[in-house]
Amino acid sequence: MFDWVAQWVTGVIETLGYPGLTVLVALENIFPPIPSELILPLAGFLTGQDRFSFPLVLVATTLGSLLGALLLYAIGMAAGQRGIRRVFERYGHWALLTSDDLTRSEAWFDRYGPVAVFFGRLVPVVRSLVSIPAGYRRMPLGQFLLLTGFGSALWNGTLVSLGWALGENWRQIERYVGWLQYLVIAAVAFLILRFVWQRRRRVMGRG
Repeated sequence: MFDWVAQWVTGVIETLGYPGLTVLVALENIFPPIPSELILPLAGFLTGQDRFSFPLVLVATTLGSLLGALLLYAIGMAAGQRGIRRVFERYGHWALLTSDDLTRSEAWFDRYGPVAVFFGRLVPVVRSLVSIPAGYRRMPLGQFLLLTGFGSALWNGTLVSLGWALGENWRQIERYVGWLQYLVIAAVAFLILRFVWQRRRRVMGRG
């Protein structure tokens, strides 16, 4: 993590407070190179110093997640699949993204549907891009916002709590958050396999 990014994030949070958190998390959803693994633990550390309120931090960060996701959802709905892919192929490198990243997010959405929107908030890159196929696949807006809100609140609350617990060592979270994401992916795969197995047993039982 570049020190200047950490300094910039710290400056925004300390200067703007809760609105700054909302803006940063919204930008992180739109522009993945801005890491939530830096923003949220820092907010937790400042909460532990009684400079922020945990409930308000959770509201501010989850609102930011919703705003960023909603913008990408609207872009996906307006541009359609072909339009979005052309944009990624031409300009994606500016955000360190490729068309393969979009393909991966599409596969998540097509395979897991609503589960992808909820648990996708816990996976890097997918967390941002899954909103786009949700838009051009015309996922109901109410369902999208509900799943995005709950998934984002879970992710945000976890990292803020870890930052609070670690105190001065909050930067260490960046090292371990990848393992947390692998656990999430494994849990999603387990739940889906369990659902498919139970459905198959019901069908065979009827036969």
